[in-house]
Amino acid sequence: MTPTTAAACAPAWRAPLVVGFLGLAWYIALPDQLGLLTKLAFTALLVLSLDLVVGFAGLATLGHAALFGVGAYAAGVFALRVQADPLLGLGVGMLFGGLTAFLSGLFLLRYQGFTFLMLTVAFAQIVQNLANKFRDLTGGDDGLSGFTMSPLLGQFRFDLEGKTAALYALAVLVVGYYIARRVTDSPFGLAVRGIHENRLRMAALGTPVYARLLALYAFSGVLAGAAGALSAQTNAIVGLDSLSFSLSAEILVMLILGGAGRLHGALIGAVIFTLLHHTAASINPYHWLFVIGLALMVVVLVPLADLLKRLMRKPTTGGQA
Repeated sequence: MTPTTAAACAPAWRAPLVVGFLGLAWYIALPDQLGLLTKLAFTALLVLSLDLVVGFAGLATLGHAALFGVGAYAAGVFALRVQADPLLGLGVGMLFGGLTAFLSGLFLLRYQGFTFLMLTVAFAQIVQNLANKFRDLTGGDDGLSGFTMSPLLGQFRFDLEGKTAALYALAVLVVGYYIARRVTDSPFGLAVRGIHENRLRMAALGTPVYARLLALYAFSGVLAGAAGALSAQTNAIVGLDSLSFSLSAEILVMLILGGAGRLHGALIGAVIFTLLHHTAASINPYHWLFVIGLALMVVVLVPLADLLKRLMRKPTTGGQA
């Protein structure tokens, strides 16, 4: 059995369990960086949801932040006006994220390639403008704030140190990762992979291509909505930047860094980019974008240079003095 085959046959719980242990190790070793751990958790979940669309379904999108933002606003409004229970708010964020993906996917998924890409950008811009217009509900430019989450499970308060928030976000990431693994390893996930490889052949075999893509798109919206709800609940504020084009572009860069089409690649890319962002901003808060851009160029070009060096190396022959 090859390493690739062995990895493919690994139980779906193994990789999420490793992620959970690594998160707990961070929690114990770096108690003063729990806010960063929380951000890493919901960012990784967001990039994971994007990987389902881009890496597995082959649908290039630059509007995925709309699903994240809708989940964040839904959880924030629910906490402010209905009930501040974290788990109920998480469910509301997942529901609205999935519903938004499903309803928009009914139209968007009828197109492919560059047309689909541009339509996702337009959809995200429409959602952001609507959020700005309905100021009474979303707070507009000022953002949605003023809500305080109730204790998790009625016992664990969201303390200033961020202990409860970090464990809560980590637990949701592990569960979301596990479910995503089960979905992608299922016959449904294999059918979506087949659609990515050859849409016409899968259609000829009788696979309902549109229905499969719509179901996966809706599921990715559920995970993105969960990430948005976590962001809203742990930060106690939701801004228009949660719906922005820049966020969609950033998470796509994270996915490319880690490797699309591999769920663990989404997590790796999110960790690399977020740590680069955090480190660069702490070194130079005014020019951190320059530092990140330079670091990304090094990350991309160094492996490329190594590959070119190996390709240009002259082959050696044995038996020569």
